[in-house]
Amino acid sequence: MKIPEEGYLLRVFIGESDQWQSTPLYEAIVLKARELQMAGATVLRGPMGFGAQSRVHTSKILRLSTDLPIIVEIVDSKDKIDQLMPHIDAMVQEGMVTLEEVKVVKYRASDGKAGEVGSC
Repeated sequence: MKIPEEGYLLRVFIGESDQWQSTPLYEAIVLKARELQMAGATVLRGPMGFGAQSRVHTSKILRLSTDLPIIVEIVDSKDKIDQLMPHIDAMVQEGMVTLEEVKVVKYRASDGKAGEVGSC
């Protein structure tokens, strides 16, 4: 897959218990990104955080939360991110979505055939 050197990082901040059509929201976002043939997506689970309602979510044993913070990160071209955004708008009912320009230094497949940015 080819990805330009100048890319965009989309971050979606949600809760672990958030759902989309009976599926965990983070899973639905990753599957939609894959369906749109995006370069890749990563889901990060945070041990602690709070959002717009200022409610603290933590994995500490005495305050075990079933709704830990989740961040979905996707890096791709502006065009690909723009294709995904209407789906993100529909899926994310509560949370935060950010977008920033990034410089992609390297993007390789695991088989080692791919080269520098733009040659994948």
